[in-house]
Amino acid sequence: MARARTGVRAIGALLAAVLGASLAGCSSTGGKRAEDARKAQTAAGKAAVNTPRWTFAMVTHSGDGDTFWDIVQNGAEQAAVKDNINFLYSHSDEGQQQAQLVQAAIDKKVNGLIVSLAKPDAMKDVIARAEKAGIPVITVNSGSEQSRAYGALTHIGQDETIAGEAVGDELDKRGKKKALCVLHEQGNVGHEQRCAGVDKAFGGQLQNLYVDGTNMPDVQASIEAKLQSDRSIDSVVTLGAPFADAAVQAKRTAESKAEIDTFDLNAKVATALTAGTLGFAVDQQPYLQGYQAVDLLWLYKYNADVLGGGRPVLTGPQIISQKDAAELRIYTERGTR
Repeated sequence: MARARTGVRAIGALLAAVLGASLAGCSSTGGKRAEDARKAQTAAGKAAVNTPRWTFAMVTHSGDGDTFWDIVQNGAEQAAVKDNINFLYSHSDEGQQQAQLVQAAIDKKVNGLIVSLAKPDAMKDVIARAEKAGIPVITVNSGSEQSRAYGALTHIGQDETIAGEAVGDELDKRGKKKALCVLHEQGNVGHEQRCAGVDKAFGGQLQNLYVDGTNMPDVQASIEAKLQSDRSIDSVVTLGAPFADAAVQAKRTAESKAEIDTFDLNAKVATALTAGTLGFAVDQQPYLQGYQAVDLLWLYKYNADVLGGGRPVLTGPQIISQKDAAELRIYTERGTR
């Protein structure tokens, strides 16, 4: 994570003052009161500021039913309520369609854009058009390497290569010798970087397995077939929380002893970690990605503030194991982790 600088401290103070109640600590009484107040504020649609009602659009590469992006959206919507923002959300896992959705937001003359760059080549031109139209852009989750070159204010997310290296290191600590990295979305540069990072840091052997992430039975069948054909595989790494369960099912039917590990966290993953069905998960705090993206756009519009100093604002990776999962389950169940 980029180191905080003196000039950023003022921003931190402003954030602390503005966010106060919504980010209150979670003591047994005070935390509950803060959470109840947050829910009431969201339901009532009450802003914590009196700035103009700007419109921000978030356009991501999410497919339908992706729980990870539900959490990102939850964070963005909460920040939008607080910041008096009219928030628009759209998504497509097809690069050209995502670019068309960004263009539609530009045509609506939104006041700010938040985009993911999983397929950066498809997004380059439309981001340039947003910049030409005077619309500030923040990139989130995917595209940290392209963000600055494309003219974005900053990038919020995890460095996928660093996250992959963290997984490789963890596999070594666990004594694993042969791992399978399951890529569920063709053309997603972030996924390729994750597996490359694992391969770079892992002392054992890594194989990549490409599956059709839109067809969960196919995902399970492909992993099962690989585990049946190669009994030396002792770890399976999936790149998204929904695919971890498919890997667990594949392990069971293949009668494999491989450990199942995954990127990203949701309620089902937290439960599986607690039960010991999963070995570990890599959390990149998607709620924080959505929340901070909206909040930083608001800060830019309100006060010309920018975080990162030209470097990504990292939200991960954090390795979550069985001992951590129970504490986080309350947050995963409410859709904020």
